[in-house]
Amino acid sequence: MSELTELLRRHPAFCAIVQNGKPYRKLDFTAGNSDLLTRDLSETDVFGEYVFGEMLSENTFNGIGGYGEDRVIYRHRKHFTADIAKPRSIHLGVDIWAEAGTQIHAPLEATVHSFAFNDHYGDYGPTIILSHEISGITFFTLYGHLSLSSLEGLQVGKTISANEPFASIGPYPENGDWPPHLHFQIIREIGNYKGDFPGVYNAADSDYYLDLCPDPQLILRINA
Repeated sequence: MSELTELLRRHPAFCAIVQNGKPYRKLDFTAGNSDLLTRDLSETDVFGEYVFGEMLSENTFNGIGGYGEDRVIYRHRKHFTADIAKPRSIHLGVDIWAEAGTQIHAPLEATVHSFAFNDHYGDYGPTIILSHEISGITFFTLYGHLSLSSLEGLQVGKTISANEPFASIGPYPENGDWPPHLHFQIIREIGNYKGDFPGVYNAADSDYYLDLCPDPQLILRINA
């Protein structure tokens, strides 16, 4: 267990990132969900209707899940299958599925590390990375699939207060062409990355990246 993981585990409380009042339902995007093996979800509107209409009971719930999940949904997107020898399918973050425009709140005090518009089909779309410090340890949180308006007026080094709404979930296609959701990821060491960081990796190297990116539920603490 890394020092950061233990630190986050001991931390008394974090602010809720999504505060729309809806209950949560855990979603499964692995081969264990037989629906995924019989449907073509390459069209985003079809994918969105499946998530929000069926899985989330006509948008009654927020959806959550995905950390360490070996996902079959990436088979439909070349962004994850370009390397035939090492297709990427292991999810390094947690997704919160909620409607476009849903506000995103900072879980704790932060500064803006970097941001970018990762404008490729299947990519993050608008992305913000925040830097945090607890007990002398610095770490990072990544927010992907945001609205383009979330990047307006943003600057590196800007201070974000705990619980401050600083972004919103984006609509497709500007969010990387996905049904609306937030990709939330903890990053222990970010290296030279700016405005981007791998959120899905190949199975052969996933242990290294899962250690580098601890379970986001250490911060989210959402029961579903």
